[in-house]
Amino acid sequence: MSELAQARGAVRLEATNHEGSLLGKNVSPQKFASGKNTGFAFADILFAIDLNNEIVLGDAFPEWRGNLYDIQMIPDMSTLVEWKPGLDSVIGDYWLKDGTPVPICPRNLVRKLVAGLADNGYAATVAVEIEATLFEESVQEARARGYRDLTPLGGSTGATYHLARSKDWVDYMEAVVERLDSVGIAWEAWTDEAAPGQTELNLAPTDPVGLGDSWARTRQVMREVAFERGHTVSFMAKPTAGFGQGAHINLSLQSDGVNRFFAEDGPSELMRHAVGGLLATMEGNTSIALPQITSYRRLVDLTGPPTTVGWGVNNKTAAVRAITGHPKYSRLEYRLPGADVNPYLALAGVLAGVLAGIERKIEPPEQVTDMAWCLPESAGVRRVPDTMSKAGAALDADPLLREYLGDEFVDFWVASRRWEWMEFHTKGGDPFAELSAWESQRYFEFP
Repeated sequence: MSELAQARGAVRLEATNHEGSLLGKNVSPQKFASGKNTGFAFADILFAIDLNNEIVLGDAFPEWRGNLYDIQMIPDMSTLVEWKPGLDSVIGDYWLKDGTPVPICPRNLVRKLVAGLADNGYAATVAVEIEATLFEESVQEARARGYRDLTPLGGSTGATYHLARSKDWVDYMEAVVERLDSVGIAWEAWTDEAAPGQTELNLAPTDPVGLGDSWARTRQVMREVAFERGHTVSFMAKPTAGFGQGAHINLSLQSDGVNRFFAEDGPSELMRHAVGGLLATMEGNTSIALPQITSYRRLVDLTGPPTTVGWGVNNKTAAVRAITGHPKYSRLEYRLPGADVNPYLALAGVLAGVLAGIERKIEPPEQVTDMAWCLPESAGVRRVPDTMSKAGAALDADPLLREYLGDEFVDFWVASRRWEWMEFHTKGGDPFAELSAWESQRYFEFP
């Protein structure tokens, strides 16, 4: 712990539940010192509530869940940083009192898949492209307006790679990366994105658990900087009725320091098997990659997100893009997740597909060499599930994801999505609107 925090600062405990927002509590330096090895009690209700703080009904309660039982959040001391003067922060995992991980703990799911890859002799390197939309209004004003009719920061026109954004937009992004530098989060680039007020921020490649931590913290940094500057930011999959926003995951596998996705003549055998596993699990993984009602409003042909289950070398219209021909940069880009995804669950789902592919040597179908959008199912093309119900049913029926993520997680997650669907259809959601007021209220600030 930093000397400053030892002397007079608090420590913020951080972890996500299934919904993806950072949860936690602030503790005194003395309290942190007494519990940093044994953990801190969190009520199990954090896995039993939705984004509106309602108790979720309809899923089985295993032995460890019950009448507000305590689970232990044990901090990972390698993540301890000075967040700001007087406040340190640390990320942790959820554990049961018998020393086993909570089966639905997102961060521990990533650990489980990383261990599975290690058993096969591989280590994964991953990176993410985070998209978000910035608005001029303060968060208080945004709340007062129901998160509707807000003013995009930086100008009302949309363009990609444009350098003509106004100074308030540029100042915000410069403040964000300065804060990322101060807390040790490695980033590579930021740029203007397609929609008014939208940005893309690329985090540097690292290990999966480390990327999940950096991803979750980066969203927190972007929120805090927005609040401090009197603005607001949203990672909602579609914060306006215009463009949506995603979170593309890039992945490669190494052994003995060598990128095993590289081959002189194109995708290596290992890359092909990884692609095969990702495509075999894609319909089920859609439920994880697109977690909320609004997530599915992104799935419009010709607008950016993948709409069909396919892959192609350097094909950005496909769900899985293969980058080949370079011993360092050969990798796969998984283009399905929305900006609203839980970082750890997104990574766990991708790693599960990759691991299934390499262990079972799953060969992918022929790559898509033309545009992957607008292809009809009558031509034998599988469409990405375009509703929460379809995606949940696909996950429920997926034997590979059940094996690699665990039955308890899959059953829990599917039940939570059924609850979300019911809330939308019984509490004021409008499936025929481009973007309903119910969605703006529920998702704009979360995750």
